[in-house]
Amino acid sequence: MESLRAFCTASSACSGLICKARAACHPFTGPFSVEIPCSCASCSKLFHKELDLYAFVGLIMLFGVVKKNAIMMIDFALDAQKVEGKNPLEAIYSGCTLRFRPIMMTTVAALFGTMPIALGYGEGADARQPLGLAVVGGLVVSQLLTLYITPVIYLYMERFQRWLRGGVAERDRQAIAEA
Repeated sequence: MESLRAFCTASSACSGLICKARAACHPFTGPFSVEIPCSCASCSKLFHKELDLYAFVGLIMLFGVVKKNAIMMIDFALDAQKVEGKNPLEAIYSGCTLRFRPIMMTTVAALFGTMPIALGYGEGADARQPLGLAVVGGLVVSQLLTLYITPVIYLYMERFQRWLRGGVAERDRQAIAEA
């Protein structure tokens, strides 16, 4: 399990640094949401299935979906801050509300696509079932948690970035206090 955690951390850090680095801290915001599927994918252990090669392929797909969802929310929040002049709380809220439907459409499509694999239908289903269990278990739990955790981490990273620049702006303190 330790090698799985190391793989998750390394892959998320590398991909997070590459994609859409507009701010100093936000390439690190997305990787926090990738840790969730690692723990959720152990759902296959509940059904006495091993995490084999198929399950790791499912984990890679799961990382991509969860990472894409976090990047979509963060990207829209950064645009709202830059273009519309919103504070971080309003920006991430608008990013979450605008991207909620596409995020859920992607998740539901992936769930319905892997549900027959997780249930074990078809020839050779025993070999592919850990893949389906890892993806379905990871998507269900990580999607619920990512929609809540990514905005919180975004706000903390935004606050940290402003602290590095010389302090948190007064309007941000008021907006966070009102929420």
